[in-house]
Amino acid sequence: MERILARETHPSRAMAAIIAAVLVIVLCGYALLETAVRATGQPAWLVDPETAAEQVVALPSGVPPLLLGALGAVLVMVGLFFFLNGVLPGRRARHLLKDRRAAVVVDDEVIASALARRARLAANVTQEQVMVTVSKNHVVVNVRPTSGIPLQAETVLAAVQEELGEMAPVPTLDVRINLATAGVIGA
Repeated sequence: MERILARETHPSRAMAAIIAAVLVIVLCGYALLETAVRATGQPAWLVDPETAAEQVVALPSGVPPLLLGALGAVLVMVGLFFFLNGVLPGRRARHLLKDRRAAVVVDDEVIASALARRARLAANVTQEQVMVTVSKNHVVVNVRPTSGIPLQAETVLAAVQEELGEMAPVPTLDVRINLATAGVIGA
């Protein structure tokens, strides 16, 4: 069960592995093609392997610095992509809900929607006046009150925390309430 839950909450690295494998296969296939063409005594298809090796050894002579810098930047970005993809844990926008009988995985948008509904009812405002964002460890509730009607942040905070207590998401979420200074007219 733990393995299934980990798979649902963490992204797969299969796409990066496929991209790396395709790049290696293309590079090796091209090297094999050029070597076979050279072995048969025909002219190189794109670049003669011996000439390419000599040019790599002779770098940076003969190559404009701007082109060399651009090529280096591209190689650094590709390497950084693969390195970070392999090292960083990654996380899907999902949380686990505790249940004794089943594994429950819920998107952060669903949690945000439920918390927005509870905050809207506690603040007695319309749906457009509440916006909730859920991240890995935090919930931010933005409320725009109706003009002339005072609103207590503690009331909204208590309602949102009660809803979170009923859900019991894993990992737990810290709540922050932001009340806008300007209210909405006629809501």
